[in-house]
Parts: sequence; structure tokens; C-alpha cells
Amino acid sequence: MSEKLLRIGTTYIPVTNVEISSDWYVNKLGAELNYKDEDKAILNLANQSIFLVKSNENQSSNFIDIYGQERFSLTFEVNGLDALEAVHKDFIENEIRVGDIENRGHSGRNFIFYDLDNNKFDVWSELSPIFKEKYLISQ
Repeated sequence: MSEKLLRIGTTYIPVTNVEISSDWYVNKLGAELNYKDEDKAILNLANQSIFLVKSNENQSSNFIDIYGQERFSLTFEVNGLDALEAVHKDFIENEIRVGDIENRGHSGRNFIFYDLDNNKFDVWSELSPIFKEKYLISQ
């Protein structure tokens, strides 16, 4: 079977205040704002289009797994452990709610962080091989 789905182009994230959230993503995560109105903001972040969509309070992109644990729906990648530690430190200095750097029993290390609406995200220290090859990134 040939590959038909080529990439994830857009991710939608629920937020309660588009203005405040888009400023947070731009100033805290380095996103680039492409468009904003009262209902949505369109950002470029981590080689992807992110839509912040105005939603009711207590909405999030998180879900509960079969063990009752809250899970994230997105993992961002950085290039190696040094980069992971630098991003973790930067997030702490920028007063972003973060978890500890973890060893989850697979290659690399991870940590979680949250946005203003408690959307939970993961950061992993390993870039995918296809991404590295495409963008000629070496360790």
C-alpha cells in the first residue's frame, strides 16, 4: 500500500481567550502569528499550523486513558538531551507550568508542559529520523 496521508498539516487546540492565548503561544513558545479574529488564531509552531479555537471553559485537548491518567495529544521534538534540558530551563524561566524531565523507558527523555487552558503537551529529546534526514540535521 502506498502512503496516502503525507503529514499532519493542522492541529486544533481549544482555548477560552483567543487574544490572551495567542499572545502566550507567541511570547512563551515562539510561535508565529499568521491570523487572528475573535474566534480563532492561526499560528506556525514546530513546522505545523496550529489553530487556537475559542471554546467553552474546561475544554482541553487532553484525554483520560484506561488507567485514569490524563494524557497529552501532542509531542514536540527537540534535537537531543541538551536541547531538551535547555527548553525545559527556558520554560521554567518563562513561568510555563512544566513537569520534571523523565525517563519513560524508551530512547530519549521527555517532559510535559501546559498552556493557559491546561492543554497538556509533551516534549521529547529525539527527532524522528525522517525529519532529521529531510532537514539534514546531525547530532
